[in-house]
Amino acid sequence: MQFTYGSSVVRINMPDHPSLRAELTRRFRAGEGFALATINLDHLVKLRQDPGFRAAYAQHDLIVADGNPIVWLSRLAGHSVQLVAGSDLVIPLTQLAAAEDVGVALVGTTEAALTAAADEIARRAPGCRIVARIAPPMGFDPDSEAARDLLLQVRDSGARLCLLALGAPKQERLAARGRSVAPEVGFASIGAGLDFLAGNQTRAPRWVRRIAMEWAWRMGSAPKRLVPRYAKCAAILPSEAMAAFRQRR
Repeated sequence: MQFTYGSSVVRINMPDHPSLRAELTRRFRAGEGFALATINLDHLVKLRQDPGFRAAYAQHDLIVADGNPIVWLSRLAGHSVQLVAGSDLVIPLTQLAAAEDVGVALVGTTEAALTAAADEIARRAPGCRIVARIAPPMGFDPDSEAARDLLLQVRDSGARLCLLALGAPKQERLAARGRSVAPEVGFASIGAGLDFLAGNQTRAPRWVRRIAMEWAWRMGSAPKRLVPRYAKCAAILPSEAMAAFRQRR
């Protein structure tokens, strides 16, 4: 499945959890870094509007489907992909890091949230080595010199996996930059994953997620912030569906 905006093409090349785990294991063992993005409808809106975001996505090695609408669009295009939500990746990634003896850096959110998330990771991913915890200040710019210093700090910590919880597009732009500044590190953009783990934000109940209504639950919990965002997402669905159907043909 691919999404095309002008000369930029974004492809979902990791169709499911087993494929992603196998590729990350291979890269850890080979000493190869990566940038992992979890594409969703909000990202599609930003990709249409933001050339810098498109450039950042072009630097990503691995892309998964984050959100049921992306899964449905892929099926319409004749491709079968599995939902791989970024916020659900923290524990599987840290468990894999523990199994491969890979150091992990946590970047984003707040110092308190990073501490709480690290405690939860220690409980649920025994043996995971968290070698750096960095909470950038408000207004953090992924294109700044401070961002380069942060990436060097991650590299020098010995981390081989860096979980970025900065929100889009900051986390993807920082991951793209990390591919050149710290090419041996794997950067995974996980959105609110650390805040969910720390208990700062609450996930929708599992039964809500099972019926693909997490978006409605989230919108109801933060309407002022999310209603405009979801309205923009809904507005692009018809054209994205048509583009997906053309891929099938």
